[in-house]
Amino acid sequence: MDVERGSVRSALSGVLRTAVPRTVGALADAPRTGVRRPQAQLPGSRQPAHEAIAAEPSSPWILMYHSVAVEKEDPYQLTVSPERFAEQIAWLHRRGRRGVSVRELMRARAAGRADNLVGLTFDDGYADFARHAVPILQAYGFTATAYVVADLLGRANDWDVKGPRKKLLTVQEVTELAAAGWEIGSHGLGHQALPGLPPEALAVQTRESRRALEEVVGGPVTGFCYPYGAVDLPATLAVRDAGYDYACAIAHSPLTGRYALPRCYVGDRDGAWRLRAKRGRHHLRDTVTELRRSRLAGRLDRRARLDPAARPERPGGEPRPEPKGRAAAESDERPGSAATAGGWGHLPAAGLGESVGSGSERPGGERASHSSTSTSTSTSTNNSAGSAR
Repeated sequence: MDVERGSVRSALSGVLRTAVPRTVGALADAPRTGVRRPQAQLPGSRQPAHEAIAAEPSSPWILMYHSVAVEKEDPYQLTVSPERFAEQIAWLHRRGRRGVSVRELMRARAAGRADNLVGLTFDDGYADFARHAVPILQAYGFTATAYVVADLLGRANDWDVKGPRKKLLTVQEVTELAAAGWEIGSHGLGHQALPGLPPEALAVQTRESRRALEEVVGGPVTGFCYPYGAVDLPATLAVRDAGYDYACAIAHSPLTGRYALPRCYVGDRDGAWRLRAKRGRHHLRDTVTELRRSRLAGRLDRRARLDPAARPERPGGEPRPEPKGRAAAESDERPGSAATAGGWGHLPAAGLGESVGSGSERPGGERASHSSTSTSTSTSTNNSAGSAR
């Protein structure tokens, strides 16, 4: 999409001339319908596409981006240069993976066809997504999800006090992206953290943002992304009750599942070996999370045998509106208290009394300057660029 003209186009002669130099000859003059995975000319595709891929872990691998641009000042480490972004996408391609929207990823998982897929997400809805990210993704036949703040379209990221002012996608740009097949998801209203909000405010954040975006895109909006990655049980319930099919968080936690999908932060320092390390770490954290859930479920079962009245509802039933009980959560992400394991089709039967991911949308957690009326556990995603060494 050309930001000035508001039209969706490949723009390969601009961004890709510097970001993906070896594709210019074949792609610059190609019509849009023809720019679909020209495998013989993609940069750096020296390894065979059929390279062995590890089995899918419990949660899908989803990468978290924000802005694709060139910035002199980037205190929140949210910006990836177009050149580095092209290298990262090329690495995924030569590993035999295809980047897709989370909507497509979840559907493929349900059908058992997600082995080579990785979710690509772009938070906040920056205008540079259309200018820089879309042309590179189109060159590889990749798709992605852009999570936009429904009431701030066409404005700027005023919630980032220390960061540079970045323009956000306009209403027209969002409409055209959706028409071109890019998934548009909700990032709430006003980029406000959800933990601690009263039920009425949670309903407005989730339902009204979805309603507004569906008017813009002219179709269903099925994905939600928690601002700042901050999530607790009431927030997940509000998202589910608002009719979303899934929601993205950041950190692994006892709430990890369909309505709190963990994601892997990607920064400008992340090259091939760092991405490989982050993939392995994601798998490890999935395993640790499931082990802790299993131990927790065992403790709750033992408690229930001693006191049947204390038995929480099992996955498959409705979660308790007021979660009770405690759980030890000794992870380095310090997720807070939980009750029982939730499957991919259900929320935990009893959930967090404290929020997870608050202050964790970027390395170090400086970004979360929001206030919360609930007790909030500040967690670092450990998905920062420096933690994959």
